[in-house]
Amino acid sequence: MHRMITAARMVRAASVALALTLAVVPLQAQQKDDMKMMDMKKKPMNAGQMAKMDKKMSGWPKASKDAVMFMTKKYGAPKHMTKHMAMWGQTGQWKRTIVYNYEVKHDFPMPHTDVMQQWIDYKVPLDRYDELAMYDGSVVVERTNGEISARCDKEAANFLAINLANEIATGTRTPQDGRRMYAEQIMAMMAMRPAPYTEKLMWTPMMGGSMDADRPAPK
Repeated sequence: MHRMITAARMVRAASVALALTLAVVPLQAQQKDDMKMMDMKKKPMNAGQMAKMDKKMSGWPKASKDAVMFMTKKYGAPKHMTKHMAMWGQTGQWKRTIVYNYEVKHDFPMPHTDVMQQWIDYKVPLDRYDELAMYDGSVVVERTNGEISARCDKEAANFLAINLANEIATGTRTPQDGRRMYAEQIMAMMAMRPAPYTEKLMWTPMMGGSMDADRPAPK
């Protein structure tokens, strides 16, 4: 009987140890596995599907069409598509992505148009909102939803914008230095030089828990 009790305790202890080990697996490793599974599930679009998508994009600006084709090649077909926009759900590190059928003129760091907006969950400290606004008008903070997004014409530029926004929000970089770094990284990317801020998010974004419902006004 004593041996049976000891064996049961050992099994329970092993189970607890395994659970603790799994609990501390880095989220980045889990996200890599998710991305591998996403790539396995991604199916190439056939000629009929491509023709249907092209028809919906009739009259769209070239920048929007290019963004849709990039996203489709990398992540698969949009989850939803109308004549006004194409939308993906969770892809890689992004919570969602929308490509619009219109352009918004943006001259920083050089003239281009914003057509693609990409979101992550993020909670910006209240005293950093003004600094983010000074940094880049195409970075959008939504306090209630607990989200931050970037709008540009390329995913690489959105990675860059959000990476620097994170450093400004955490107080490790000023808005002015963020603008300088943004321009440097864009120029490096265009010259085919290393530009790590444009390749991915440099930290693991939170998954939920970023919403801020605020509080009722005093009576």
